Amino acid sequence: MRSIPVVSILVAGWFGLGACGGKGAPPPAGPPVGGGDVSGGEPAVNDGLVAPPAGPPVAEARPQTDTMHGVTVADPYRWLEGDTAEVKAWSDGQDRHARAILDALPGLGAIAEEVRAYYAAPITRYGGFQVAGGKVFAWRKQPDKEQRELVVMTSLDKAAEAKLVLDPAAGGDATRAIDWFVPSPDGRKVAVSISTGGSEAGSLHVLDLDGKALEPVIADVQYGTGGGDIAWTPDGRGFYYTRYPRAGEKPEQERAFWIEVWFHQLGTPEATDRYELGKDLPQIAQYRLDVDARGRVLAAVQKGDGGEFQHYLKDARGWRRLADWDDDIVSVQFGPAGDLWLVSRKGAPRGKLLRMPTTGKLAAAKLVVAESADTIVTSFYEDEAAVLTRDRVFLTYQLGGPNTIRAFTHAGKPAKGPALPAVSSSFLVDDSLGGDMFVWSESYVVPGAWYRLAPASGALTKIDAVSPSPPVSLDDFEVHRELATSKDGTAVPLNIIWKKGAPKDGTVPCVVTGYGGYGVNLSPGFAGSAHPLLSRGVCLVVANLRGGGEFGEAWHEAGMLTKKQNVFDDFAAALDHLHAQRYTSPQRTVIMGGSNGGLLMGAMLTQHPQKMKAVVAQVGIYDMLRVELSPNGLFNTTEFGSVKDQAQFTALLAYSPYHRVVKGTKFPATLMTTGANDPRVSPWQSRKMVAAMQAAQGGDAPILLRTSGTSGHGQGMAMSERIGQVAHVDAFILWQLGVAVR
Repeated sequence: MRSIPVVSILVAGWFGLGACGGKGAPPPAGPPVGGGDVSGGEPAVNDGLVAPPAGPPVAEARPQTDTMHGVTVADPYRWLEGDTAEVKAWSDGQDRHARAILDALPGLGAIAEEVRAYYAAPITRYGGFQVAGGKVFAWRKQPDKEQRELVVMTSLDKAAEAKLVLDPAAGGDATRAIDWFVPSPDGRKVAVSISTGGSEAGSLHVLDLDGKALEPVIADVQYGTGGGDIAWTPDGRGFYYTRYPRAGEKPEQERAFWIEVWFHQLGTPEATDRYELGKDLPQIAQYRLDVDARGRVLAAVQKGDGGEFQHYLKDARGWRRLADWDDDIVSVQFGPAGDLWLVSRKGAPRGKLLRMPTTGKLAAAKLVVAESADTIVTSFYEDEAAVLTRDRVFLTYQLGGPNTIRAFTHAGKPAKGPALPAVSSSFLVDDSLGGDMFVWSESYVVPGAWYRLAPASGALTKIDAVSPSPPVSLDDFEVHRELATSKDGTAVPLNIIWKKGAPKDGTVPCVVTGYGGYGVNLSPGFAGSAHPLLSRGVCLVVANLRGGGEFGEAWHEAGMLTKKQNVFDDFAAALDHLHAQRYTSPQRTVIMGGSNGGLLMGAMLTQHPQKMKAVVAQVGIYDMLRVELSPNGLFNTTEFGSVKDQAQFTALLAYSPYHRVVKGTKFPATLMTTGANDPRVSPWQSRKMVAAMQAAQGGDAPILLRTSGTSGHGQGMAMSERIGQVAHVDAFILWQLGVAVR
């Protein structure tokens, strides 16, 4: 699967996003992003705060400038981008300093036990369901296992009888993880991408249902930059797969690009594999593949991560392009009658559904469901936009944060759909076993559960076998959904998870998060893993910022490229609203975000440091002028822009957090985390930002950098590391908010 942007640890983990997963979908990024001791495992515990250790190592400011479009830009910490003994010594010293402080935080032991009790609760979780050959394939997470396992079962009701196919960490490497898996149509084999150390550098393994290898391993099919995918032929004797350049085929620094589609026939040497598609496509092309029962192949191609698509079809006549970049077709899939179903944004930024015969052309496509006030959810990183039965089509609609599922006939007339709770999120998976559907539904305060949906009636039946009750209850909490007014008058939704009866007098401590990028929707997810904070009176707030997809492509475009500053203005407005409405106050506010949300944190640190008491920024992007020089950074130019374009350079420089650090600023307490093996955001981003902030700090609040040597951006993280970082982060937040831990 793809280089799916990872939302903040708070959203992805505490709020349960990624719990569902579709075809080949990676396990949820889940907390913590980049966490754990350098050697793995949980944090040392020394309850009762001791005197802080000596200060962190100082980074020397070394003269370095670049001139772009006539502007001279200083970069005194460029040397921290290197992979040298000097850089490692500085980074290790920063990590030791951060952990010494974090390990000594009051109540860390109690918090770690609570975090462990949640993640290692004696319940088994399932997700990522895929139906093939009369069987259901899924990931399974058991409380005593470091990684998710791959299992197969006869039905969701018989999950307890699931057969283990693969435990990736069984050999003793707790960082060995499943990136994604795709079963063959007959359900007798499964292709699995496996990577280690959070690298997301996956090799393809073809296994039988006993976990036995059936083929030699195929390397370089998946990476954290462009992701990866495969699609089996109908007879299960071969598959189309994504292939990164091998050594010698491209310069070493370009081997994370130029992905192509190849075909492998089982039982034949990899050297005889056949090239299919990609040589004439952009350097930053990414792919999603599908094959129908007739053997026709669909290839969706995205140019980087900005939401521009082409679509190709291979049939008896060979490959042909169905839709070009400017056609605004964001999804194409095979229908039950052999036709094609498309979601188009052409003249409809919130999406419309089209239908066309495979022999036709795009101009002949017929409208089935017109654009509405709500947005059809499409994701290049998950399953198809629509789920089709013989006489129904189900679409998921985004409602500005929450989402819902609606049913239509094939003629586009509204039909009876499932009755889902308000202010919740849902996810639909086709179940070809019995013609029903699997539906996942959850809210911020109601645990997620799987249901069986009868398409004809819309009736939902809970599937208890794969819907275990979480170890905590949030019955004492409610969700307030309010609107903040941004700098330009835009209304920005806030989701406030609030203790029932708590006083609105500005004294309640709050943690606020947001993302605002890539068209990603921040939809509700059960916040049970934040119980160590919630149970101590902390409120949690999720802001649905521009740059996301909550209100369609226009909402996304309003927060990308030269309009990225809108995202930061939206988040600042969210804080102002919370403070003005007396939910909390600046001295009782911690903000938190990861990856693109880490960039958001950097912008807030440099633009509005007075609006919060502390910041947690994880695997973040801070130097916007050099991000495109890293492999995944080039994929992101379609979202952020490039310094090669003068207008985009001007916008990037205007908000680039690293370049906006001003000496003498009183920065709030800051905890930054990164993973040494991160393929999506280079660790040097955090190193340079911390060095600049520490040198400029005009106050006495700590600025900490915590680095994991055994993880990356968050995918494939061992459970012990997850527990370790969540405990450190929660303890840091409570410490800064002045909340006593007992």
